[in-house]
Amino acid sequence: MNTLPVSALAVAATLLAVPATPLLADETCNSPYTTRLIKGQEHYLHVWTLGVEGLGDGSDKLVTIDVEPGSSTFGRVIHTLSVGGRGEAHHMGFTDDRRFLWAGRLDDSRIFVFDIGTDPAKPRLVKSIDDFAEKTGFVGPHTFYALPGRMLVQGLSNARDHGGRTGIAVYNNQGELVSRHEMPVGHGPAGNGDGYGYDIGINPQKNVMLTSSFAGWTNYMMDFGTLVQDAGAMKNFGQTMVLWDLKSMTPTKVFEVPGAPLEIRWSLNPQDNWAITASALTSALWLVRQDAGGQWQAKQVGTIGDPSKIPLPVDISITADAKGLWVNTFMDGKTRYFDLSDPENPKQTYEKVTGKQVNMVSQSWDGKRVYVTSSLLANWDKKGEDNEQFLRAFEWDGKELKPTFALDFNALGLGRAHHMKFSARAPAAASNGDGGAKPMVVAGR
Repeated sequence: MNTLPVSALAVAATLLAVPATPLLADETCNSPYTTRLIKGQEHYLHVWTLGVEGLGDGSDKLVTIDVEPGSSTFGRVIHTLSVGGRGEAHHMGFTDDRRFLWAGRLDDSRIFVFDIGTDPAKPRLVKSIDDFAEKTGFVGPHTFYALPGRMLVQGLSNARDHGGRTGIAVYNNQGELVSRHEMPVGHGPAGNGDGYGYDIGINPQKNVMLTSSFAGWTNYMMDFGTLVQDAGAMKNFGQTMVLWDLKSMTPTKVFEVPGAPLEIRWSLNPQDNWAITASALTSALWLVRQDAGGQWQAKQVGTIGDPSKIPLPVDISITADAKGLWVNTFMDGKTRYFDLSDPENPKQTYEKVTGKQVNMVSQSWDGKRVYVTSSLLANWDKKGEDNEQFLRAFEWDGKELKPTFALDFNALGLGRAHHMKFSARAPAAASNGDGGAKPMVVAGR
């Protein structure tokens, strides 16, 4: 484990300062250490968008959309903030106080920090971190996951050979690097690690962190058609998930989970002890859970679509009560719903074609609204007429997804719509003690 001098001690001290009971987030992929829950309707949706050469200003940008029903600008773009250039804009994450939104690019490894707390309708760029690769040795900052006063950043690759071996960087909320932690490689006390990384999920009650795995820069920046015909490259995908002791930031067990397990969703029910993920290349649902003896195990519990056709499940969103799971499959453009009443035996109960290609899926905390975006990676998106780029919003009544509005990002000159986060205005009664309104930043996935 290669860390900076204060690494585990600094992280452990931060974690020990908070109660073991997790704080609920308003969207179920958020860190349990985030605060300020949206208790009603989200007001804004922020979309991290990949620039396209010759389309609009061609730059990666943060796009803000009014999603408050009854608003005069409901369903319209109300703000855009370009960051310059195209570096494969991908994922975002709020700081624990939700005042700042961190967003990363997978190609040039730049990180942008936006102020969402001052005025969520008009985010401001307040900091750029341009030395992520130089200082950490990792490439492709992917997942941004809040700890108290800290931000975990999961890399996808490394600066040495652009392969899949990577690690996690820990920053403080001021954007200063605190420590670095390499993903386990080779046979060791934790098991046989492949060194790959992708997503992060934490269960504070169990003092465990779970990570998943994808691919390195060489693979994710390759044209998709070229990639799938390259037998050698297709071997360079992650096949593991890793369980970590959270407070010491030490890997304790490596699970074999074939086919690039991607997003991790822990059940938010305090009595539960399980997380679920979907493997992209094998179209399977995997459950990570403690057995009767208290040992953590991973097992396949379901399939998504027809695995022989590789529908390519990409994003998942678990309901707040952990009774349901949304799954987007990129290749067939479907949004599926699974009944998770028995997490050992998920059952698909609904599906709808929501686009010619779909990637991210985000639902409101109350489960009544679902948002879908289209872009996976610039070089993996479909070509020609199938290259739809959009945000589409739906109402969910438990039986049917009903469209409420749609935005064509190509027609609007915005680019490729990828990751989403929610925010809301502060209630008028909130005060910071000096008579002014206290911004309440709230987030979604």
